Amino acid sequence: MDEMDEVNVGATPSEAHDEVATRPPPFYKRFLDVFFNPGRLGQALKEHPVWAVAMLVAAVLVGLQLALIPADVLVEARRQALLRAGQQMPPITPKMEAIMRWSAPIAGMISIPVMEFIFAGLVTLLFAFIMGDEGRYRQYLAIVSHAWLIPAVVEFFFIPLKIAEKNPQMTVSLGTFLFFLPEGYFLRVMSMMSLTQIWAWLVVAVGAHAINPKRRVATAAAVLIILNLAVVMVMAIFTPSMG
Repeated sequence: MDEMDEVNVGATPSEAHDEVATRPPPFYKRFLDVFFNPGRLGQALKEHPVWAVAMLVAAVLVGLQLALIPADVLVEARRQALLRAGQQMPPITPKMEAIMRWSAPIAGMISIPVMEFIFAGLVTLLFAFIMGDEGRYRQYLAIVSHAWLIPAVVEFFFIPLKIAEKNPQMTVSLGTFLFFLPEGYFLRVMSMMSLTQIWAWLVVAVGAHAINPKRRVATAAAVLIILNLAVVMVMAIFTPSMG
């Protein structure tokens, strides 16, 4: 991995100390800082933009989440999605159920690196190119890959609810608090604004401030929330109504 450096066996004690000082914090410290000290995390990743281990852990956690959801829940979710789209679910054989059972975790694991690379590119485009901030793609990728650990971890607590409701995509979102609104595009958009994802974007905003201290956290957060909202608004157009 990119944070695995070889030890300089022939180095003097002072050189060895300097070498250790230039290494990134161990992953377990960065993992804790994502939740409890994102400012310190941002400073560490500015100097040492490591991302591979965080990305791998997030992908494995998402895959494990989907692996813990029973196959019948995945099948029912697929059936309901097709019905909302005006289609019928073909008969499910045991072989097809087994394929769906294992394809969901694999697809979830693959989607994490893809989304992180894409969103890191969008963040770099916004801050480094459009807004003129300091920062390189690798630095923003490091921030994004660590921030994505938040939904990867927190969503574990929703697994029992997802199973009970037979909805693998269920989460706590802005739409959760707007249940009184009629079904439609606006509620669909709000329901896709996951609170864990918003939390992750706030961590990215803190990281953007660490990369360029002139960029205020509040400004960075507003820009990123608008970016998230724009992406969700496009996705909601192609997402069948839950009604």
